[in-house]
Amino acid sequence: MPFPRITAASHFDVGTAGTIDRFTNENLAGKLLDIGVRPGSRLRIIRKGPFGGSWYVKIDRHCMALRKQELACIMIK
Repeated sequence: MPFPRITAASHFDVGTAGTIDRFTNENLAGKLLDIGVRPGSRLRIIRKGPFGGSWYVKIDRHCMALRKQELACIMIK
């Protein structure tokens, strides 16, 4: 069985989902952990905000808006 491909969440299209593997930015990782974004959680892209500034995502059972740079540091498998 091949290993799952790991990619940044900001490369996902609306409606796609995956499992959070790790974070690439230590500073943003602390903030994301504080708001409940944890490795092993299920992330789904709900919609992109106008001009690509913020993205509306569902992580486990919680919906939240994240900036593109926050989403870019979340690695999904």
